[in-house]
Amino acid sequence: MTNEFIANYLDVSSRVLSKLDHVLLNDVVRLIIELRNSGGRLFILGVGGSAANASHAVNDFRKLAHIEAYAPTDNTSELTARVNDEGWETVFSSWLAGSRLNENDVVMVFSVGGGDSKNSVSVNLIRALEYAKEKGSSTIGIVGRDGGETAQLADVCVIIPTESETLVTPLAESFQSLIWHLLVSHPQIQVAATKW
Repeated sequence: MTNEFIANYLDVSSRVLSKLDHVLLNDVVRLIIELRNSGGRLFILGVGGSAANASHAVNDFRKLAHIEAYAPTDNTSELTARVNDEGWETVFSSWLAGSRLNENDVVMVFSVGGGDSKNSVSVNLIRALEYAKEKGSSTIGIVGRDGGETAQLADVCVIIPTESETLVTPLAESFQSLIWHLLVSHPQIQVAATKW
């Protein structure tokens, strides 16, 4: 049983990898290069495991790409104060407002489902993307499943293909990591060498 699961997991991962859209990935690279050229900032949003990914990605964009990057979930005090005082749905949009989001900035969303207003899932991500649109910021989604509302709202949205209904979350979150590492390793984006 264990060997079957391992073989299946790796096989499904291989199929996902082979189906990633190279054109969309190139579009994300272009937006990141434009961001650096404009002197803008990168705001990476995620909830749950995607929030942890956002934090790691911020480190890599700052350290390896010399891009000013932030994740609102890195400041627990501010995040929980905003949730307490303003509500969960607007926690990211109000944080972006406080950061004076502008047309030179990019908002990147990591999410498994991409958000669904009707079912009240990850509405905070949706409100943040709507706010970014109002401010003229570029938006990127790296999401699983069908991409939810992020796929509809983002300027560029890379959807992690669903190859197994039981592995949607682990593969979406794993491939978020693969994609941001691709970005910070890209020769037109990476500035500083890695230690190893």
